[in-house]
Amino acid sequence: MNRALFSEYRSMYSSAREHPTVIRIRIRMRDLVDPDCMRDAVDTTMKRYPYFCVELKVGENNLWEYADNDRPVVITHSLSGVELNSEASNYHLISFSYQDNWIIMDVSHALTDGTGAYEVVRTFLYYYCSQRYHAAISPDGVRLAGDVIAQEEWDDPMEKATDLPTPPRPELPAAINPVIDAHQKGDFERTVYSVAIDEKEFMRFNIQNDGSPATMIALLFSRAMARLYPDRKDAIRVALALNQRGGLDTPLAHQSLVGGVFLEYKDAIKDWTIERQATAYRGMVFVQTMKKNVLAGVASMKGVNQMLMSKTSDQERLAIVDAMGEVTDRLITATVSYVGKAGFKESEDYIRDFRLWTSAAGNTLLIEVSAVGGRFTIDFLQSFSSPLYVNAFLAELEDNGVKYDLQDVMKTELPNIRYPWAE
Repeated sequence: MNRALFSEYRSMYSSAREHPTVIRIRIRMRDLVDPDCMRDAVDTTMKRYPYFCVELKVGENNLWEYADNDRPVVITHSLSGVELNSEASNYHLISFSYQDNWIIMDVSHALTDGTGAYEVVRTFLYYYCSQRYHAAISPDGVRLAGDVIAQEEWDDPMEKATDLPTPPRPELPAAINPVIDAHQKGDFERTVYSVAIDEKEFMRFNIQNDGSPATMIALLFSRAMARLYPDRKDAIRVALALNQRGGLDTPLAHQSLVGGVFLEYKDAIKDWTIERQATAYRGMVFVQTMKKNVLAGVASMKGVNQMLMSKTSDQERLAIVDAMGEVTDRLITATVSYVGKAGFKESEDYIRDFRLWTSAAGNTLLIEVSAVGGRFTIDFLQSFSSPLYVNAFLAELEDNGVKYDLQDVMKTELPNIRYPWAE
């Protein structure tokens, strides 16, 4: 039975070959990957996630639908993966790949978000590590093949949500956007800088300064921007990605349900201690994550998707999403995204590195934070190569006595999704 799309629309029409809305999870294992164990683990994992075993179809009124896809989910021996929603991926919106001791999962960000992707990875690692290492891994909290799948996992809570508050229309001043500066200088080389921090050390620093991981990283980046632009006229405003499942009371939902919290570094707090600044940032988060405010954000996103569905052509939908992206570029300096501690259980004993890469909203800088294997990995995903902003952030860590390891600098590679308008 085909299933109509709803919450997927904005993310789908945001995707482009140079800016694909794909989540890429990269896992470096302790040992070389066993392809037979990987094939078994992927096949068993996908039995648990039938709502991810789909292909896109056009239904009535030029609206998109998911159709069941019983073809195998593709595994390739490479680090580049395959183009999603194409013959190469068996028309799936999810695929796996591997090389040496690296395992990669690619999934459409329209299909799910980081929270949903972590669930799939948690299941995959359970099966893979259990077989590869003959390991006794606790199944508690792991979604397993053979489970009874609750209807709540299937239903789109954004589509079903009713009696939502009217979203406010705040008039926000323009914000500094480092991407615009870099592109004006001719720097278009997509680059990711990866920084690792010991989990215990960083949590100790947070506790001492009334911070939490994502909020503190947003604050440190804000302070770095203030150092770089002391005479700025535009605001420094970091968006903190927000999991909307809590506000919707739907913790099992698999859809992409990401809102945002705005953290603005105002002149009034620039001379405060970092502890007092962190308290102020946490206060902003507290207010904006109150249920009524989260639901107002859901209402805004629901309205956007309804508007996109009301249009009859790809060109109209693209024009709307492009215009919204331009607004985002004017209002956001960077986005910080943190799913939370991964909780991959005993599987983490066999993991040496873990990264989550994706494309930012609009044309902004994205800071992805992962907590796996006793350390935080902070990935600066830029559509330019300059280390200016990373170096300023690292200077903030140094000034505050936080030890770090700049692990590597790489070209950002994300696979395309073959939408008709993204070819």
